[in-house]
Amino acid sequence: MTARVDTLANSYSELHRLQQRLQSHLEQLLPGGQQADRVRAAMRAGTLAPGKRIRPLLLLLAAHDMGCDTQQPGLLDLACAVEMVHAASLILDDIPSMDNAQMRRGRPTVHREFGENVAILAAVALLSRAFEVIALAPGLAAKHKSAAIAELSSAVGLQGLVQGQFQDLHDGAHARSTADIELTNELKTSVLFRATLQMAAIAANASPSVRLKLSFFAQDLGQAFQLLDDLTDGGQHTGKDRHQDQGKSTLVAMLGAEGAERRLRDHLRSADAHLACACHRGMATRQYMHALFNQQLARFN
Repeated sequence: MTARVDTLANSYSELHRLQQRLQSHLEQLLPGGQQADRVRAAMRAGTLAPGKRIRPLLLLLAAHDMGCDTQQPGLLDLACAVEMVHAASLILDDIPSMDNAQMRRGRPTVHREFGENVAILAAVALLSRAFEVIALAPGLAAKHKSAAIAELSSAVGLQGLVQGQFQDLHDGAHARSTADIELTNELKTSVLFRATLQMAAIAANASPSVRLKLSFFAQDLGQAFQLLDDLTDGGQHTGKDRHQDQGKSTLVAMLGAEGAERRLRDHLRSADAHLACACHRGMATRQYMHALFNQQLARFN
C-alpha cells in the first residue's frame, strides 16, 4: 500500500485522476440541470470552478498514509464536504461588505456574477449541504460521522473561520503584534486544515497521539499557506485580485519579503517533522506538501 501511495504523490497523472474523482463527486453532490435556480447555480459556480482542491486532496492522502484506501466508502464524501465549506468561505470573503473582491480562481467572483444576496444564500446553502453530506456518507460509522461534523463545525464558527475573518476585517488595518497577526492567520487558515486532517484521522481510526501530531502539522501548514498568500499578493498569476493586502498589517509588511519567506520555511520544516511522526506508513502527504510549496517558492529565488 505504501508503494501505491508514494506513486500517487509523485505522479502528476495519479493526482490528476484523484482531482477528477473529487470533481466528479462534487458534481453529483451539487446537481445542476436545466431547471436549476440561481442559488443552486451560484453554489456550483463557487465550488466547481477550477482549483487545486488542496484540502480534500490532503484529506484523502493523509487518510491513505494512515492505512485507508482512497476508495473506502464515505472518504470521498468527507473530502467533498471540506471543499464545500472552503468554497462557502471564499464566497463570503469576497462579497462587498467583506473583501469586495472582483476575481477568484481566474473568474468573476460569485457575487459579481449572481448578485450579493444570491452569493450569501449560496454560501449558507453550501455549509448546510456539507454537513448533510457527512451525515449521509455511506460506509462510515455513526460515531465517526458525529466526530467529523463536530470537527468541521468547530472550524467554521467563532473558534475558526468566522472569528478569523472578523479579526482580519476589523483589526487588519491597525498596527498589530506578530502574535496577533499569527492568531488571525491561524483562525483564517490553520483551523480548516486542522479539521481536514482530523477528519482523515477519524476515518482511519488514528490514535490520539497521531491526531495530536496532525494538529501541530495543520497549525504550521496554515501559517505557511497564509505567509505564501501574503507573499504572492500582487502577483499576476494568482487568479484573484492583486494587492488585496495593501494597507493591512501582515507579517510580510512587518518582516519584509525575505523575513516572511524565512518564517514560512521554518513553518514548513516544523510541519514536515510533525507529519513524519503522524503518517509514517506512507509519504504521499509529505511529498504533496513539498511539491505545492516548492513550485511557488521557486519564484522567489
